[in-house]
Parts: sequence; C-alpha cells; structure tokens
Amino acid sequence: MDRILHSIYIIDGKEQELTPAQILQECSLPGTVPGGNGLGGTLADETSDFYPEGENLPDSDVDALSEQLTTLGKRPLPLHFAAQYTAGMIARALLDAIWMGGHFRLGDLNLKGEWKWNDKAMGLAAAFYASVEKAGEYMDALGLKFSQLQFASGTPSVHFKAYTTSEDEDPEDEEVLFRELPFRTANPRISTRRKCSASILPETSDWLIYIPFDSCDFRLGGSALAQISGNHPTAPDIGDADYFIDCYEVVRELVEDGIVKAGATVGDGGLLTTLKNMAGNCGADISIGDICRAYGGETRLRVLFSEVPGVILQIADLDYDYLDAELLLQDVAYFPLGHPAPGSKSVSVLSSDASGINGILESLLNTLEGED
Repeated sequence: MDRILHSIYIIDGKEQELTPAQILQECSLPGTVPGGNGLGGTLADETSDFYPEGENLPDSDVDALSEQLTTLGKRPLPLHFAAQYTAGMIARALLDAIWMGGHFRLGDLNLKGEWKWNDKAMGLAAAFYASVEKAGEYMDALGLKFSQLQFASGTPSVHFKAYTTSEDEDPEDEEVLFRELPFRTANPRISTRRKCSASILPETSDWLIYIPFDSCDFRLGGSALAQISGNHPTAPDIGDADYFIDCYEVVRELVEDGIVKAGATVGDGGLLTTLKNMAGNCGADISIGDICRAYGGETRLRVLFSEVPGVILQIADLDYDYLDAELLLQDVAYFPLGHPAPGSKSVSVLSSDASGINGILESLLNTLEGED
C-alpha cells in the first residue's frame, strides 16, 4: 500500500502535482498520514473507459427493485465513480453522527478514514488517486480534518466514521483538534446512544420529511440500483460543501432540541430503501411528486434510488411550522413525503402527484442552483 500512497502519479500521460499522501496531509492532523519509508517512486496508470448509458428500467418496477436492494449484501466500490462515491461516504459518515445524543456541531467532528486498495489491474491506481483527491477537496471545503487514517491492500473499498473528543482527553490535544473557535462548541461531546428513534413511530398525524444535503441532481451512477441492474448511468456530482454545512447546522439543532422524533441517513439503495429500513414496526404512505417537479420533472427512479446524501425526519404535526421556518431561514430545501401508516409494515409510494408547498420549494431550489 505504501507504493500507491507515496508514489508520483502519471495518469493518462499527465504527471500529478501531489502524491496521495501529500493530498491527505493537507486535510489531516499532524502525524496522521503514515510515512513512506522511502518507498515512493513513479506509478503510471490510465483511467478505465466509461460509456454512460440510460437507466433502461421500467418505472413500474420500483417495488420489485426495492425488495432486491433491501436484501443486497456488501457491495463493491464503483470504480468508475470512485470520487463521487468517496464524497458520498464522507457525507454519510457525518450524517450518521447527526442522530446521536450529546452536544456538538459539524465543526466539532473529525473523521477516521480507511482505504483498502491495490493496483493489480489497469484503472485501479487511477481510481484510488481520484478517491483520495476528492476526499481532500471535500474535507477542505467542509473545514474538517482526518484524525486517523488506515491503508491496506485488498479489494478496493473506503470507509469513514465521524466522532468528537471525549471530555477526558488532554485539553492541549483538543486545541489542535478543533481549529477555530467560531466553528466549534465550548465542550463538545457525543453519546454512544441515539437522540431519536431510527424507526418510524406509529403516529398518523406526524410528518415524514426528506432533506437532501447536496444541491446536485439525482443520478443513479454508482448506486446500488445501478449495481444490480448492470446499467452505467452518470453519477450525482456530490460536493456542495457550503450547502451541506447549512443543512447540518439546522438539522443538528432540531435533533438536539428533540423536534426530530425519528430519523435516518439516506444510504445504500437511496430514499425508498431507507424508508423501508425505517418501517420495522410502522409503514408509511408517501408521495414524491413535489420532489420530481422541483427538480424539473425528475423521474421517480432517480428520486427513489439515487444516493444523494440526505436525511429523512419524522416530526409532530404541531412542529411543522417551526421546522418550516427554521429550514427556510437557512435556505434549506425540504420535501414533505407523507405520514406514518400504523398497522402496516410497508412503504407505499402513492401514484398521485398531489402537491404540498412545492411552489416555495421550487423557488428555493432554483435560487440554490443559480449559485452553483
């Protein structure tokens, strides 16, 4: 692993300015990146050919597709989309922490990162470089640091975990860990227990809310659905760090204040799979018409199965106006999906395009897109 971490890369005939180790040093605490023991050198590779295709999947098969995804085991890293996948995994690790008890903000978190990789076939080294390059770029934009990094040879994979310091750590280390006072909490702490439920609660008047944490379009490339279908559509361009920060700040406050009764990170399989995983004891009736319209007539397949970083919240009806005000104040777009369905353990995607407050949301989304 030292070879592909510390070598100078020549990709598609062009020498890269930095080694992967040098990229990671820029977004890691001192001493985090392992030394190369003089095992550097030059590594030449080419990016694998990629020819984007359409989804070619019938829209009516969403239930059958979601059933396959809920039973999908460990999935391989999508090498054609190593950069986008890496950014998505970083975002997902940070979102997994948002549900925990304690008192912290996004700026209080650091990441543990692990890469397993090899360069035994053409395109693997180039994909590793793309993964590391995107990680460095995204972490820098988020203002966060890696505090632990591990590298090993093996089947390509990336894994991240977010955490904050415990109260018994050395205060001097804490000053290194948290960079600038405006972006940290005075005494940050994170619990090992969730602040809210991970499953839908059986309250018919409650709302299920979807909040995408990136302003990118819904695309299926690199998703679990693309894996099982064998299709190769383009991937979502994950990387709007400023918008992620805005979303995180307001949702974390809602969680900490007890407004969020249940919540989950949109992960493998996308929005619908996440909802089905939440429906352990209570189902839901949802509609995605507002989302499709707000994104210019987006297809149901993309909305339901794209793995754009985001969250699903359950809130009480009496808290809806408060949530609306808080999210609009931060220019965060959100989409009411529907309500829990007590007595059912399934998620029903209604065919109706009945609209809620999509006019406001469309206007907000168009404003965000204009800032890209």
